[in-house]
Amino acid sequence: MSSEKHIMKRKKVPFLSFALLSVLIMGCVFVPFFCKDASYMDLMNCSRAPGREFFFGTDTMGRDLFSCIWHGGRVSLTIGFLSAAISAVIAVLYGTASALSPAWLDRLLMRLVDVLLSVPSLLLVLFVQAVFGKNIIGMSVAIGLCGWFSMAKIVRTQAKTVKESGFVTASQCMGGGFFHVLYWHLAPNFLPSILFMIIMSVRTAIAEESTLSFLGLGLPIETISWGSMLALAQNAFVMRAWWMILIPGLFLILLFLCLTEIGSWCQERMNHKKRQM
Repeated sequence: MSSEKHIMKRKKVPFLSFALLSVLIMGCVFVPFFCKDASYMDLMNCSRAPGREFFFGTDTMGRDLFSCIWHGGRVSLTIGFLSAAISAVIAVLYGTASALSPAWLDRLLMRLVDVLLSVPSLLLVLFVQAVFGKNIIGMSVAIGLCGWFSMAKIVRTQAKTVKESGFVTASQCMGGGFFHVLYWHLAPNFLPSILFMIIMSVRTAIAEESTLSFLGLGLPIETISWGSMLALAQNAFVMRAWWMILIPGLFLILLFLCLTEIGSWCQERMNHKKRQM
């Protein structure tokens, strides 16, 4: 009985996570229009602690961290959602193509995915980023092109299961093309299964951008993101400027927690629906 109550509790909608994520997104979209220019360097107020004039303090270059948080959040969220969309599209097309291919080609395509999965993702992103350049679009494309492998395997497995049913074969016999079968028969069956992975890919993309920017390998220093803000705050604790690393770090952690909670809820809801079928 207690386990059933526990399951019921976990199925509740995470309203707090949705609310916090909405606040973060709306803030990153609208607040930059009303706050100071994040790129403005007030050299007379470098490394100022949070106070009435500067709510979140300033960094070592005199930039207002309150403005930087919202401007940088816009960049980080853009990279996260754009790269997740790219990964999802590639995974759906690749996984479906593999499932509908002859057995030998299906095995070959999956072996290629296994090889790509064996390479560290950050290393792949660095190679691809060298082609597309160090900018927001280039970073998004690089992360998106390197983040679809696991999702494609899930899509392929789900599509193979649906393919064995008669209506897919009937649709192909009646002249239904690849995209017709994908849109009407396959996608409605596997999209709920990969919804969790799509949400998690947003989190992963933002984490990868932050990691690369922190290491000095990501976006250029003039492009403000939460990762680049952390990169400039490497010596924050030595300088006793705790706010430079604590505030961007808290925003990143809050975003990751919200996405994880929402993703877990979506996964549980999908699993619950499957058990009821």
